Amino acid sequence: MKKVFSSLVGVFLLTALFAHLSFAQGYQGKGKIRGYVYDENGRPLEKVKVKLFCLKAASGFTTETDKNGEWRALWIRGGQWNLDFEKVGYEPKKISLEVNEWGKNPDIVIKLRKIEGLIVTDEIKEALEKGNQLFDEKRYEEAIKVFEEIIQREPEAFIIYLNIGHCYFQMERYEQAIENYQKVLARQGDNKNALIGIGNAYLNMGKKEEALAWYSKIKFEDIDDPIVLYNMGNSFYEHSMYEESVKYYERAIKLQNDFLEARYRLGLAYIALGKNEAALQEFETYLKYDSESERAGQVRGFIEYLKKKEMKGKLSSIDF
Repeated sequence: MKKVFSSLVGVFLLTALFAHLSFAQGYQGKGKIRGYVYDENGRPLEKVKVKLFCLKAASGFTTETDKNGEWRALWIRGGQWNLDFEKVGYEPKKISLEVNEWGKNPDIVIKLRKIEGLIVTDEIKEALEKGNQLFDEKRYEEAIKVFEEIIQREPEAFIIYLNIGHCYFQMERYEQAIENYQKVLARQGDNKNALIGIGNAYLNMGKKEEALAWYSKIKFEDIDDPIVLYNMGNSFYEHSMYEESVKYYERAIKLQNDFLEARYRLGLAYIALGKNEAALQEFETYLKYDSESERAGQVRGFIEYLKKKEMKGKLSSIDF
């Protein structure tokens, strides 16, 4: 079964829990990315810790935002990266993205939600760090016990039910994941992480209608984060729900015109739907931003194929 990993999973919660780590330098390359972190009112957030981890290299590093909420990562290799954003008093976020080593990468814009009513003690910090470490090591049962103990000691830390939900999700115990996401919604009914988590759980269970019902609870016009839109589009795409995926990819590109990952996926979705002319246009636009990478070569192959189909007057789709 294909897995859908919750965008913005927020596994590392409530405070800056990571000391600067000394990793191997296998993540180095020629790529660069830049991002900005704001609060819910659009004000820049300073000293937000940004932890970057390269999956190919199994290594990474930590940086932080400046007074303008800006951070940069230079000389990094291409491929899949996991990013965690943390600041004391704010609900952290976790995202993943594909870094283009040779072309321009879109700016990453993140908004953090301020947490009200919880006093973060050193004891809670230590316990969270332990639970997060266990999660990273895929020791999910042990992590759940640690997170549950925190909530027992501090009921106001209800947001940690997200962590527990993600643990169950990774173990494919989707009913229990949903149960814990629901506990977050009982206190914070509009929590996007919980809503997306429930939608993804239902999608992995093969219950597409239920998944769509939960996704629809997030006001589409209110989603202003291209990364979130891209991840949700991927959830639909990976379950062959191409019409829905197009909706999210198109909005991601509208907000971030040079978001190449979203544009590439949009082209594939158009092909799957038999909309070859639209796919051709997306791929040609893609090459305006990236003409040198390995993926650019793939895009040229798609363009050549689509032009041949166009010349023959035949419209067809490709099963990816």
